Amino acid sequence: MKKFNLFKEIIVTNKTNLLNAINSNKPFSIDINGVIEYEPFGDKPVIFKGTLDKTDSNPLNPNASKSLDDLFGRYYQIVEDGERILIKAFSNWQAIIDFNKENASYDDTTADGVAEFSNKELEDIGWHATEFNINYRSLVEVLEEKCDGVMLCIEQEDPYQFSGLGFLSDDKQAQEMLYNYCQNEVKKLMAEDEDYAKENLEDDELEAANFFNSFGE
Repeated sequence: MKKFNLFKEIIVTNKTNLLNAINSNKPFSIDINGVIEYEPFGDKPVIFKGTLDKTDSNPLNPNASKSLDDLFGRYYQIVEDGERILIKAFSNWQAIIDFNKENASYDDTTADGVAEFSNKELEDIGWHATEFNINYRSLVEVLEEKCDGVMLCIEQEDPYQFSGLGFLSDDKQAQEMLYNYCQNEVKKLMAEDEDYAKENLEDDELEAANFFNSFGE
């Protein structure tokens, strides 16, 4: 997966398209590639979703138009460069989480870490894997290393801080990759750890071993 770190990345969008979206008074979104969309929105990670209030709050100059800086507010940094609009969005991270949470494959924005997958088939794999003490952190590391997608995040090194949302491009690819990983781990545990020998398995562990087809030759 590609990491898109909002602390480092600048989103570039087209000025004309952006002004048209603002003046339309319709909800619109800006994705991490600077593409502007209207409803119905897609499922790509976005850095803005909604409408912008063009009403000037200055009664002494009611005809003055707001700058893009004013329109987006203090949580975005806006630079105009001809027909390009450059946006830094990391300060609005909490709102960006809300924009994206329903479309994310998994949520790694809390201190508790990843607790579930939004895709049912992936969640079935994760739920059964926990019976063999294979945690979601391990599963996410497999997905981030081997699968296509985007990790939308804020990450800094000193002091270390990380918060992210994962977006898988191909759920089928992820399911196959994760299932094979768990199957191999379960077979290894059953072969090497007496507590997980077939005759010692609890009912839920036995169900999980069957789910991963771990008794095959």
